[in-house]
Amino acid sequence: MFLVLIMIIILLPPYSGAENPNEFCAPKRCSPNGPEIRYPFRLKTQPLFCAQEGFELYCLNNKTLLHLPASGDYYVQEIEYHFRWITITDVQETACTIQSLLAPDLNNSRFYVPYPLERTVFICTNRIQNIRSYYDVVGPISCLSYDRNFVYVMSSQEYSDEILPLYCRKYKTVGSSIDLNSADATGGTSTNPAIEIGWKTHKECDKCEGSGDYCWFNTTSNSVMCCKHDNPKFCFNYDRHHSPVKEIVLSIAVSIGGSTLLALVILIFYKSWKSESEKEAQLKVDKFLEDYKTLNPARYSYSDLKKITGKFKQRLGQGGYGSVFRGKFSNGIPVAVKMLEHSKENGEEFINEVATIGRIHHFNIVRLLGFCSEGTRRALIYEFMPNGSLEKFLFSRENQSAQRPLSWEKLQNIAIGIARGVEYLHQGCNQRILHFDIKPHNILLDHNFRPKISDFGLAKLCSKEQSVITMTAARGTAGYIAPELFSRNFGDVSYKSDVFSYGMMLLEMVGCRKNIDLTTENQSQIYFPEWIYNKLSQGKELHLEFVEDEDKEIAKKLAIVGLWCIQWNPIERPSMPMVLQMLEGDLQSLEMPPKPFVSSNVEIGAN
Repeated sequence: MFLVLIMIIILLPPYSGAENPNEFCAPKRCSPNGPEIRYPFRLKTQPLFCAQEGFELYCLNNKTLLHLPASGDYYVQEIEYHFRWITITDVQETACTIQSLLAPDLNNSRFYVPYPLERTVFICTNRIQNIRSYYDVVGPISCLSYDRNFVYVMSSQEYSDEILPLYCRKYKTVGSSIDLNSADATGGTSTNPAIEIGWKTHKECDKCEGSGDYCWFNTTSNSVMCCKHDNPKFCFNYDRHHSPVKEIVLSIAVSIGGSTLLALVILIFYKSWKSESEKEAQLKVDKFLEDYKTLNPARYSYSDLKKITGKFKQRLGQGGYGSVFRGKFSNGIPVAVKMLEHSKENGEEFINEVATIGRIHHFNIVRLLGFCSEGTRRALIYEFMPNGSLEKFLFSRENQSAQRPLSWEKLQNIAIGIARGVEYLHQGCNQRILHFDIKPHNILLDHNFRPKISDFGLAKLCSKEQSVITMTAARGTAGYIAPELFSRNFGDVSYKSDVFSYGMMLLEMVGCRKNIDLTTENQSQIYFPEWIYNKLSQGKELHLEFVEDEDKEIAKKLAIVGLWCIQWNPIERPSMPMVLQMLEGDLQSLEMPPKPFVSSNVEIGAN
């Protein structure tokens, strides 16, 4: 009887709506090179059931336009359906870049700013004379300022009435997905900047289109339908529930105990192969994913991963948590797939990665594009970094006398980029993120050698008001761990612990060698930071590889900043905004720090 009921469920015909979307909802374009318009979007000339409400587009002079209720019309440059974001530009041509960046008001629309950076706009009756002393201030904005009204913008997290001159007042707070420091904010450009906004859609539609079919909205049943391309009448509800008829059949099956028998069989099989610790880990991960249903990264199955990686054909590297494979999405975008083969039993590193970088986006932080959690298999899908990690450019030289693989100017740019990424983790997010594993191996380089911070498996989230972090055990990599993580006698654990790791990495970038080399036979001659400090404090040359005189200044600046960052007392270490100010300032303005360690007088293998 039970098998008969199962067969009835399988053979029930799919739902078919009264409307036939194949006749009206085919993909459209406003011009041959314009973005494809399909579900959840529609042209205003198409029926309502072709899209969700609020996703109407229209054509004007071969251009695609979107109307935002609170802001007006915008040109649509690109629609990325896989990642669910749309690139727009302001229809109103303006020479004021920052005005366009701050203009979109997404209230009363179905869109949102995916990675909002909250900014405060304020007006001063005089120019701020020493603007470098204020954190993250852009201005005055020449195209918005007039007479004795000078307009400035700064990070809302840093803004307070007390830190600004008395002749300044707050105007308004805005959210933007663009880093104003990287934009031409103080002046104007001839072209309006592109703005990325995201949208949320039904998970059922992701499943449908992932199977090669397409979605439409049934206005009668108020639900998303999935239709086969090759069969216009084959449409059905692609959600987690069954149709009413199926639910009746299932209720009958439950009444006779069929589903109970099925659940019992599944439970016995489950207990036969899964240990108690694995069950707890899976429940923890599932609970986390249930609480974070609105995560931007897409979820993939293990079979999807095999397609993306070509059955894990090309291994890029191997780390403490497993292997990384090269792959690509169906649209050709290259990705790196990190399989957590040796993950902790409680799934902590997987949860940390998804919870931290799954919700943030910054130019110097690697982007999480997707993840997989299927049984004991867990994986993370990142954007592909063609130049790999910084580590291979610092420590992989076969001959130590060979020329540096990275120029001093490029090393300085990499150092500044990493500092901006760490600064964003500490200051730019709703919650402060402590990385606890800043090191060259976790710094990835794109095709232009721009750095991105990766591997958030040891990260910890805390509120910005929380200055002291409670830790039960030290975490990180030997050689980069701040001393307070080993003993509270050195001070409290805080965001300054990341500053210490950054400083140790900075000194390794200067010397192109590990600060602590455990393979060296003479252990009294292995501490490179002390060698650098002794040279600089005595006014001696570092005798590193220089091409231009400017290289010497860069090396000395990086070394001095690194020595400030590795002060054993966390209070004496600079914050990341101060680190950036030192890196971007003049060498002459830097002071030598106190001796950051206590050890024997050594001078190690260098001239």
